[in-house]
Amino acid sequence: MKKNHDIRPRSRRLAVAGLVVLLCGCVVNAADERPNIVLIMVDDMGFSDLGCYGGEVDTPNLDRLASSGLRFSQFYNGAKCSQSRSMLLTGRYFTEAGMNLAGSATIAEVLGGAGYTTLMTGKWHLQSHPVDLGFSRYFGHLSGATNFFHGDNTFRLDRETFKVPKEGFYTTDANTDYAIRFLEETKGSKKPFFLYIAYNAPHYPLMAHKEDIEKYRGRFSEGWDVLRRRRYKRVKELGLLGGDWPLTPRPKDVPSWDSLSEKDRKWEAYTMEVYAAMIDRVDQNIGRLMKKIDTLGASENTLFMFLSDNGGCPFQRTKTKRDVPGHSPESYITYHKPWANLSNTPFRLYKQNQHEGGISTPLIVHWPRVISKGGNVTHAMGHITDLMATCLEVAGAKYPKANSRGQKVLPMRGSSLAPVFRGGTREPTDPVFFHFSSNRAVRSGKWKLSWTGKGPWELYNMDKDRTELVDLSGKFASRAREMAASWDRWFKETNGGKFKGGGGNKKNRKNNKKDRKQKKPAE
Repeated sequence: MKKNHDIRPRSRRLAVAGLVVLLCGCVVNAADERPNIVLIMVDDMGFSDLGCYGGEVDTPNLDRLASSGLRFSQFYNGAKCSQSRSMLLTGRYFTEAGMNLAGSATIAEVLGGAGYTTLMTGKWHLQSHPVDLGFSRYFGHLSGATNFFHGDNTFRLDRETFKVPKEGFYTTDANTDYAIRFLEETKGSKKPFFLYIAYNAPHYPLMAHKEDIEKYRGRFSEGWDVLRRRRYKRVKELGLLGGDWPLTPRPKDVPSWDSLSEKDRKWEAYTMEVYAAMIDRVDQNIGRLMKKIDTLGASENTLFMFLSDNGGCPFQRTKTKRDVPGHSPESYITYHKPWANLSNTPFRLYKQNQHEGGISTPLIVHWPRVISKGGNVTHAMGHITDLMATCLEVAGAKYPKANSRGQKVLPMRGSSLAPVFRGGTREPTDPVFFHFSSNRAVRSGKWKLSWTGKGPWELYNMDKDRTELVDLSGKFASRAREMAASWDRWFKETNGGKFKGGGGNKKNRKNNKKDRKQKKPAE
């Protein structure tokens, strides 16, 4: 890992120079002025849904954080729920760490050992339990999806089964309630905190408070064709593309809005209204959370990072109930490919795919002590495996040789984003590899090679064509072959049995296969 940098003003560093103590391999001062870290991930939300990323959803709190912080235009996730969670927590590829996080240390384990209070609320969707993997407090559900009003039988408060109330419960609100409760318990502590909130919203089933749904009545009635062109224009105006690339065309298997019957248009618009209401409620809760952090006097030195685990979701596992409104616990509503195509504007494809629509996430970073000029967009590339290295650098923590379970820990794959936060540059990990099922990709510098499992590999120059419309695999066949070979070598190394620690070997693949057969957690 690169040498840590103290981001405090020089005068403050000198003033406390005589107060440093050695704690768990970290050099800290007696008052411990290392930053608090808040890491928030939402579920199945596309690149451009947020207001500050060009979308129609009202997100004033996230917009405010972006206006005084930093937005990334080229940050990548793992394209699927559990994959992104595994990589976020370990800084290693899912093909290595898997669902069981074997051969890995979590951010919570490392920061906890470095003197942080480690807290989590929300969706887990991995094996084991958060409290067994470094978190001192946990509230949420272990499953991959849940009824937002009634929950399921995987809800836990720490290690104990949590009985979801029959009335007055909503998962997004409850996640924030317990996050605020856990933060209140840190009052008076000299230890910094690490808080990870994994909101299940806006993952299906689409369920929202009635008043939030009503707010969006009619907002999507013009349909996905008009709205996607309009959103593309806003994304460009916000400087979030980094180039003048054309909007991807409507896919052949997505009907034009005008071809739908009036009844179907009304229903389709309603599904998007519920989806938008779920994101709106997340934003409201982030406002509550930031207010709490402010009352604790911690706002100035809290590093806040917000992202999504994958792009918009094009599929559904259960038949939608059109006769039950989205504010009812008995409802089951999804949106599908046409709206996912809007969510991922201006990119191609969706959750599970390794084209930009599946792996491109908004990343908002807010850190008043460090980011002095807010509202900027950075086109520096980042990957979800970078978050572990980032947290370790700003916390002054050392990556361990073994985890709390006594397992040997293999190296991180990512590198710290902190130099970008400070207005500088960094050397990103290169190449970066992507995989889910038959979908795969590799990004090296300006070049990206992608494959959907059908047809040949596709090669794109991301500096000139990030919407992936001009396949250059024929023109640069040698480069395409070299990058495809590098992907094959990477996959064999990380998933083919060379590592015997349980992450990328046969045991891990067996665990992943077993998980896919379970009804819960669902992707």
